[in-house]
Amino acid sequence: MKRFELLAIAAVMVAAAVLAVLGYVSLRQWQISADLLFRAQARDMAAMAAAKVEMTVLKAEEECLGALQVLLFDPDFRPEMVEAWKARAPLVGRVFLFDRTGRPLLPGPASRDPALTGLLAEIPRSVWDRGGRRHLMLGPEVVLAAVLPSASHGPLLAILGRNEEALRRDVLDKALGGAEGPSVLAVIDRNDRPVYAPRPLGRAEPVLTVAFGEALPTWRVAVYRPEGASPRDAMARQAMLFTGAFACLLVVIGLGLAATYRLVRRESEMARLKADFVANVSHDLKTPLSLIRMFAETLEMDRVRDDATRRQYYGVITRESERLTRLIDNVLDFSRIEGGRRRYDLRPGRVEPVIHEVLDSFRYPLLQGGFKLEVDVPPGLPAIRMDAAALGQALANLVDNAVKYSDQRRAIRVAARAGSNEVVIEVADEGIGISPADLGRVFDKFFRVGHSETQGRRGSGLGLSLVKHIAEAHGGRVTVESCPGRGSRFALHLPAASPEGEPPCPAS
Repeated sequence: MKRFELLAIAAVMVAAAVLAVLGYVSLRQWQISADLLFRAQARDMAAMAAAKVEMTVLKAEEECLGALQVLLFDPDFRPEMVEAWKARAPLVGRVFLFDRTGRPLLPGPASRDPALTGLLAEIPRSVWDRGGRRHLMLGPEVVLAAVLPSASHGPLLAILGRNEEALRRDVLDKALGGAEGPSVLAVIDRNDRPVYAPRPLGRAEPVLTVAFGEALPTWRVAVYRPEGASPRDAMARQAMLFTGAFACLLVVIGLGLAATYRLVRRESEMARLKADFVANVSHDLKTPLSLIRMFAETLEMDRVRDDATRRQYYGVITRESERLTRLIDNVLDFSRIEGGRRRYDLRPGRVEPVIHEVLDSFRYPLLQGGFKLEVDVPPGLPAIRMDAAALGQALANLVDNAVKYSDQRRAIRVAARAGSNEVVIEVADEGIGISPADLGRVFDKFFRVGHSETQGRRGSGLGLSLVKHIAEAHGGRVTVESCPGRGSRFALHLPAASPEGEPPCPAS
């Protein structure tokens, strides 16, 4: 018996030691994965922040030039009027006006700066002939040089310097000051000195930087990680917890092993789903942004001479913007649902306008994709208590899935009918379908059907989860019927409103 007890204790100690080693290895792997994921998220966040700041600066400069252009077209223009305009444009620090001969229209000591003489020499004659604008370096300062026509002096070269204090207050603080999360977004110059930070950096650790575009060529967006927020610190805290758990595990090793096995499996699955979610959302954000930027730059540079092609480009920008809006709305609504902050404004209304509005937003992508759309929405359907925006979002997710998972047979049917004390909205396609094994999980958050046919179709895995939540918030439900290779049909069952505007009492 004693020998058996010794063997049992030895077995327990070996099992505990093996578990400790496996736990340590898992923590190391988690640290590496968490660090890589954090850097990828930080780079995406910094890139989006840089694009937002760049767009805001360019828009503000465009407005300033427009107001100055109006001023120059005034037949009674006098140089003194520029000061009054400058007071209304806080982003502008210094203003210089030169005619084509290089004579300053606004006299002063600054206009005789040798750096300005060199800058004037950089302006090619073609710019004077055709007009245009560009960002140039005036010493350490970035200025905007633009050739503008005037009523009495011919073409004038306007050089606008920036007021950095106004730039921090009106642009950087608004664009970067409201960022959520532990990471800090700051702006640094070419010497890595902070130009703007929403809060003191202290001993925060720099993670990475992303450069601005032509409007801010000497500045970069930097992501800082506060002290104690690194994966190594998190690993140290996890190791301490694991040590405490290990002491308790010696007492209840049998149950502990079984419970730990189940927990590790569940946490690993959730970590995988969340990692897939982040990767898919990042990809879905980058794709429409890249397309919008590419077509917008093409149109901005006036490379498209054909009106039909130009309209096609505008359509692509609109479609990708709507796609981006749907993705962001899904992610934001999911965050509100997870935090218990999602609220619905339920009011009596008709579903027909909501259905037609959603389908109108899909007209262009359906046409471009060669889809045949069949709509069967009879007038006079019973009214329901609904949040029109939320119901439209749910229906848009169903139509988007029908488009995404259609294969060769590109046909979509949207129908609505009155049922027993309810209104049923159906969206059916003839796409790849869903296997019976996956039907029970399609409404789970982060879940995506694992068919090999779907691997090229990215998605966040939140759409159907939101559809289910919206349907249940309206007192209804959502159902699905599908056959692999023949398509799927989703149906929203929403209770009809009583004559007084309240939903009917459930049947006993």
